[in-house]
Amino acid sequence: MIQLLENLRTRWRNRRDLPTPEALFEDMAAWWESPLGKALLANETELLEPTLARIFGYHFLQLGVSEHSMMDASPIGHKLLFVPQYAAKKTLPVANNEALPLQSDSVDAVLIHHALDYTPDSHRLLRESARVLMPGGKLVIIGFNPMSSWGMRKLFRWRNARPWDARYIASSRVQDWLKLLDFSIDKVEHCAYLLPLKHTRFVNAAPRLEAVGTRFRAPIGAVYVIVACKQVMPITPILPRWPKLPRPVLVRPVAESARERPQAAKVKLDS
Repeated sequence: MIQLLENLRTRWRNRRDLPTPEALFEDMAAWWESPLGKALLANETELLEPTLARIFGYHFLQLGVSEHSMMDASPIGHKLLFVPQYAAKKTLPVANNEALPLQSDSVDAVLIHHALDYTPDSHRLLRESARVLMPGGKLVIIGFNPMSSWGMRKLFRWRNARPWDARYIASSRVQDWLKLLDFSIDKVEHCAYLLPLKHTRFVNAAPRLEAVGTRFRAPIGAVYVIVACKQVMPITPILPRWPKLPRPVLVRPVAESARERPQAAKVKLDS
């Protein structure tokens, strides 16, 4: 009995541990190729296209959990995606999402594609994203919604399998963090109303469920998308405080008053 409880405790501890970035990129790359992963990516891409098409600038950064780019719909020319380790025959740069080798205020848009669900320090990831983002730039966050059927399956999922081992942070909590970082929330949308089941029958029914969920804008989709804008801090110039000078006293000269008196008298005699 004691050994059984110890095994259960070990399994529960392992369930809460997040995978390493190297293992995460490899596992998520394989999961995106599954029927359920492809259906989820299709829903996310469809929802992102109108938003990304209206974001302009010179540099676009994606912080993700795989090498799959979600920035294709953006008209921005320079798109950047980091990977956690070097791989032969690949040209993607290597960096840590929580310690970006970029200058502050250097990119026009940042897309966080489920990276917030798998980071051990959410505040650090958001602060790093806010640091490299230019004032007035756009921050797009895609995350798993705990208030969905996918979130319910996570509660009853025992094994460490992708993506059920993600953190599933509520969108309201993420919005509170963004407001503390001086971001204004432009909009929050939901998508991916498909059931978290691998069976072909349920995957094929995803378009019909997506149409119903989109029509009623139900906040129970598997994924939420938050679009925020980095606010520009107003700069108020500090004016020097000059000492107040006394007002000059205006006094008419005596000679001028004397010259006017004879003229007034002359006018009076002529009249």
